[in-house]
Amino acid sequence: MQDAALAELGLGGEWSYEAIDVAPDALEARVQAMPGEGFVGANVTVPHKAAALALADELSETAREIGAANTLVFAEGEIRAENTDAEGLLRALPGSPSGKRALVLGAGGAARAAVWALLREGAEVAVWNRTGLRSRNLCEELGGDPVAEPDQGTFDLIVNSTAVGLGGEDPFAELPLDPDGFSADQDVVDMVYGAEPTALLRAAQAAGATTVDGLEILVQQGALSLGIWTGRKPPLDTMRAAARSIRR
Repeated sequence: MQDAALAELGLGGEWSYEAIDVAPDALEARVQAMPGEGFVGANVTVPHKAAALALADELSETAREIGAANTLVFAEGEIRAENTDAEGLLRALPGSPSGKRALVLGAGGAARAAVWALLREGAEVAVWNRTGLRSRNLCEELGGDPVAEPDQGTFDLIVNSTAVGLGGEDPFAELPLDPDGFSADQDVVDMVYGAEPTALLRAAQAAGATTVDGLEILVQQGALSLGIWTGRKPPLDTMRAAARSIRR
């Protein structure tokens, strides 16, 4: 996705994007070494988003308020932390969440971005997490209301920000959702992405709900990151086509 965008921008000869697998205890050393290796930035994903924030010399206002970073910028001998997850989610939604009742599942970095973004846009947000203490702590820091047993049918918007489903798990065995509990007037977002729609989204689609998959959110937040690194307008359609080519 990023390499396709760099090629279209005419930067493919000097820029490239690669995946780096890093264990939590090796993150700090790896990030500190990257500027000297020619990297201008990095995306950060589970489980490193809070740790990445702590490594930075400078924080964007958004990253600071959310308490998590998904984008790092290496410039002038410093590491700057950014967060494009929040805006990426908002851009992926079918419409404004203002005035809607939203349920966010999870309490990690992606959940923090989702809760922060939805609250700022005027949604009423409830937060569920398997460990209730984490959802309570999140709500104390950012706002929203922790909920132990959410009533699925009462929400206009449901956002799964957990990793449940990423490894093939049954989301309905792990999350407080019923496959038959969705309705046509709901928007359902699953941040998990893969070659096919997740079981959660298939159930929501069967009920007529409007769905947003993790690939669209990946594209939106990735485009924002690319714009930060390059100072150029990202070719969104090219990035989307490249991301979705794994389904063909």
